[in-house]
Amino acid sequence: MGEGGAGEGQGAAVDEATGFEVGIVVPKLYRGAAAGCGEVENCVARLVRELEDVGLIVERVRGVPAEFIKLSAPMGTLGRVAAEMNMKKLTYIGMELQFEWDQVGAFVRQPDGSLFSWRERFACFRHLIYSIVNKTDSDITLSFDDKEFHWTQNESLLTRLEDEGIVKLVFPLHDEIKRKQLLRSWALKWFDFTWQPIDEIYSYFGTKIAIYFSFLGMYTRWLFFPAVFGLATQLIDFGSLQWLVLPAFFFFVISWAVFFLQFWKRKNSAVLARWGINYSFSEYKTMGNELDPLSFSMADDNVQQRKFGAPKEKSIVQRNEWFGVLLRIRNNAIIVLAIICLQLPFELAYAHLYAITKTEALRYVLTAVYLAAIQYYTRIGGKVSVTLIKYENNQGEQSSADSLVYKVFGLYFMQSYIGLFYHASLHRNIMALRQVLIKRLIVLENLIENSIPYLNYSYKKYRAVHKKKHEKESPAGKSVRLSTRVEKEYLKPSYTASIGEELEDGLFDDFLELTLQFGMIMMFACAFPLIFCFAALNNVTEIRADALKLLVMLKRPAPRDAATIGAWLNIFQFLVVMAICTNCLLLVCLYDEEGKWKIEPGLAAILIMEHALFLIKFGFSHFVPEEPAWVKANRGRYVAQAQNVCSKQLLRSIAKLDAKLE
Repeated sequence: MGEGGAGEGQGAAVDEATGFEVGIVVPKLYRGAAAGCGEVENCVARLVRELEDVGLIVERVRGVPAEFIKLSAPMGTLGRVAAEMNMKKLTYIGMELQFEWDQVGAFVRQPDGSLFSWRERFACFRHLIYSIVNKTDSDITLSFDDKEFHWTQNESLLTRLEDEGIVKLVFPLHDEIKRKQLLRSWALKWFDFTWQPIDEIYSYFGTKIAIYFSFLGMYTRWLFFPAVFGLATQLIDFGSLQWLVLPAFFFFVISWAVFFLQFWKRKNSAVLARWGINYSFSEYKTMGNELDPLSFSMADDNVQQRKFGAPKEKSIVQRNEWFGVLLRIRNNAIIVLAIICLQLPFELAYAHLYAITKTEALRYVLTAVYLAAIQYYTRIGGKVSVTLIKYENNQGEQSSADSLVYKVFGLYFMQSYIGLFYHASLHRNIMALRQVLIKRLIVLENLIENSIPYLNYSYKKYRAVHKKKHEKESPAGKSVRLSTRVEKEYLKPSYTASIGEELEDGLFDDFLELTLQFGMIMMFACAFPLIFCFAALNNVTEIRADALKLLVMLKRPAPRDAATIGAWLNIFQFLVVMAICTNCLLLVCLYDEEGKWKIEPGLAAILIMEHALFLIKFGFSHFVPEEPAWVKANRGRYVAQAQNVCSKQLLRSIAKLDAKLE
């Protein structure tokens, strides 16, 4: 790419600037106290001055619950920080190279035309504000209200203010223009059932949330196929062929699930290619810097050491790898034993008591006690899982998050399905099973889920306004209300996980809900084919409800880097295998009218069907390529371009290294 193109791109980028995207919350001071005590400088004023000195645009807002510092950044400031952070960005030759501001034209822009993604911008903001340190030769005395403290040399100012309790929170701010656009084109667009502006969602919320909604939209669209088939089994009389309907539906559902998961992999790779995200590199970054080839310095003093120390380093890496595997096996065994010894008897006891209880009032009381107890047990299990993960030798944050997913799903698997298995296998009460399935898939669940953040926000708003009315400086009789957007966002709940929030965000609960639903409709498909209709209706509302939750009811989530749905894909595949086993059992129950287990031609046919479906599960998955042809073609072209550009430089580097080794 020519120098003129790079210069023009740089000039255009300099003129760009972000909106106010980050907020810092500090307590309010009574008027007149903000100037500090005598010669001691007020720490908030010093923070604002330092933020402006590093190139940020600062706006102070005095709200009802606190004071807010809103931050924006010119693109030149973000570019400088990205270069300081050694940020890697995709270039037009398909390679991810270290960002250089003077070569900005060589780097691929985002789908919305911006130079940096939301995740990259937020990382730059955090690097800027937390890298403000005391560079003087002595400590600086700062004050807040009547309190004084020392800002020591080379100490981060923001970290010190957080430790002193002055900075309450640093959080992302919603962009009002883009937020309202997404409300109109996404959250409130009910007439177009599953369509979503995925590129706009990616630009606004980042990769992980965009991948979730892409998956949810595709899953919902694909649900319409088994929903139509399931509806047909209930409405159409097939006469003498009626006995073949459920086995045929069973074959269709398993094939549908296998193809859905394969086509999702294709869509996932296509979406990442469209966003300019190199999946293999993203996966590599989650491993941390332990195996980073750049850590193997080629300095003159270390060349011989690296040459003869390679086998030793290999053995250390292998030992750490297998030690981590053993730790994960041990921790998983602890969780499994806890489920078998503690949760399984409790779940079976509840299912049995619910089945023998005759009055509905007692059933409601029993269910209330059960829900309270199981929520307490699940939270304890989640905390134990997080503690165990800390002692695992996981490579990176994503690996730890995946470990949490497997452990917590085991807890919820038992909680969600043991009652259904009880009705299906022991009592063989298909009608009771259908009633339970319907209750668990009702659409009102979304209303309850989204009403909790709203009630939480309303309560915090009431407390802030009530406290303001009783402050001494508040004029008597004057109404108090939240007038700025930033203070309203501050009072909204954060998008956090119910379990392990230090490892996962709110998508943990949303994906958990999807997997539990998928397991329910797959494992009990033959007992109630109409269940797919309920699931499709639920998911249509889920798309819009989750969009409203993110855009209206919660703070803007901090972006997280994720190229795929991670461990959840393995859980979906596990549930397909479970569905083959449970539906074969259901077919035996449905066709054995006397309720007796007999080895007869019908049962033998079902066993043959089970083996055939396992063959479909593991065979059909290879028929659909995981990547579209155009993605592979682009990768091949990028590789050829990269080889042409880098071959001479690599050869020169290898020749120099060989000369040093000799």
